Amino acid sequence: MPSDMAETSRKNASGGSPMSKLFAYGDKRYFSAIVGLVLAILVLPPLLFLVTGAVTVTEPGGAWHFSLHRFPAIINQRGFLQSLANSFIFALGSAVFALVLGGVMAWLVERTNTPLKPLAYLTTIISMGTPYVLYVSAWLLLLAKSGPINSWYRQFTGTTDLLINVYGLGGMILIEGLLWSPLVFLLLGATLRNFNPELEEAARMSGAGPFATIRRITLRLSLPSILALAMLVFIRAIEAFEVPALVGLPGRVHVLTTDIYDTMHLSMPPDLGSASALSCMLLVLVSALLYFYGRLTRNAERFATITGKNFKPAQLDLGVWRYPAAALLVINFVLLLVLPLIILIWASMLPFYQSFSWAAFARITPDNYKNVLNSSRYIALLTNTFIIALVTATCVMLIASFTAWLSVRKAPGAAMLDQLATTPLVFPGIVLGVGVMQLFLTVPVGVYGTIWIIVWAFCINYMPYGVRYSFAGMLQVHRELEEAAAVSGASSVTGFRRVVIPLLSPSLIAGWLFIFLLATRVLSLPVLLSGPSSQTMAVAMFDLWGNGQGPELAALGLLWSLAMTCIALIFYFIARRSGVGLQGQG
Repeated sequence: MPSDMAETSRKNASGGSPMSKLFAYGDKRYFSAIVGLVLAILVLPPLLFLVTGAVTVTEPGGAWHFSLHRFPAIINQRGFLQSLANSFIFALGSAVFALVLGGVMAWLVERTNTPLKPLAYLTTIISMGTPYVLYVSAWLLLLAKSGPINSWYRQFTGTTDLLINVYGLGGMILIEGLLWSPLVFLLLGATLRNFNPELEEAARMSGAGPFATIRRITLRLSLPSILALAMLVFIRAIEAFEVPALVGLPGRVHVLTTDIYDTMHLSMPPDLGSASALSCMLLVLVSALLYFYGRLTRNAERFATITGKNFKPAQLDLGVWRYPAAALLVINFVLLLVLPLIILIWASMLPFYQSFSWAAFARITPDNYKNVLNSSRYIALLTNTFIIALVTATCVMLIASFTAWLSVRKAPGAAMLDQLATTPLVFPGIVLGVGVMQLFLTVPVGVYGTIWIIVWAFCINYMPYGVRYSFAGMLQVHRELEEAAAVSGASSVTGFRRVVIPLLSPSLIAGWLFIFLLATRVLSLPVLLSGPSSQTMAVAMFDLWGNGQGPELAALGLLWSLAMTCIALIFYFIARRSGVGLQGQG
């Protein structure tokens, strides 16, 4: 009987308008084709133009021919192998440091009765609202030759040497590891939070001590998550631009991403062919790393500890060790948040940056804040950044919601849609910037140098994140709700609009806010694609640092971070309530 009602409703729907016929319940082929076409137009052209630019040479007369000469020229170029080695050392060191720091914090917060746990979440939320450029700049102010740490060291020891030389691989690894440790805390914390304590209790009943239990049970069963997370941070550090540009280049430490940037900026006109060839090489490297990342996560179910049997998460009683553990949380809070904040507030109140001293206190002034608040240029930058982030987040979540719906409901072409939507994962930001630049220099549509080319690039870059949030939320919506709408005569689109979207809205809002925050923080794409009138806050901060305007950068960054932290707080609470988690995990 229900099937007869459903059949009758389908016939009723098919007797309506042409649009109803096109999107009748159960026939999503045309809809899937349209979404697939949109994704293909968005994702594939930059890749095509990037590869074409790498393997073709244009003659002065306009003719072009196929050539692979750029690849051996890059490999044989002086410094390439050193940049490659630096990239791997930088990525490996950053991944290990972030994993140790974030992993220890995650274990203390999720698996023990350590007090002061809210400090770890507060640190993470504020870090989500802080632009990468500002955070890196804060640590450079702290650790620079004229910074307080080196200045106090010279005063106490009477030496002229530096305690810390931040402009080297060690400084790069330190700052990049600190940048990624909040993400490690979030992702590893989710794994440890859902860990079945019965296995640990069984180990302790068998005579194993706390540390033996951690080593032989907790770490071993969390190994897939730990290795996958280490690989993820390694990949993102390989792709990183902010730390290598702000810390590495002044110290003459080159990595692959800064080599691409230098190729674009050190020659006039920019050498797009060589930049494209180097970008393709980095693209292949990241693709290979993502393949291994997929292999690590593919068989994770073998290590599952959550079954149909109910369990209550238990926490390890540290006894008197609770207080040293709480001290570690405080140190993490001070290291990641308090020290950078203090140095930025101090720098923002000075006409020019100098270390802490009584003489410097006499120069404190609010002029930098007045300049920022009264400047029409910064209002234009704020407007550009908000428009770019708002349009990007909206477009991405709109396309991602349709993609996730069609994928979860196994519509025709679902596998193709999922593949197209996740393809941008292989694009490092700087590589995608070169590809999008090649595309819009060739196709005369009038968006080059405007905010819309940045929106296009951001939509490609963040599509996988939007799909992840939408997919996690879509898995919670049962098919029978759409079937009930169909029985009532609703078409597929009507059911999606009136049933699925309202139920999916918490996940969509969380994904929207996450992408909005990312679009306001990232530098690698806007630094290549922005024009004089389309700069973002991240690019302006990068230029201020390059021009030696650290105090004005600090004032601008603090005001901007305050606004973004408010948005990050909203995102945090929506993500927790929606059940999809902070990283789109169900």
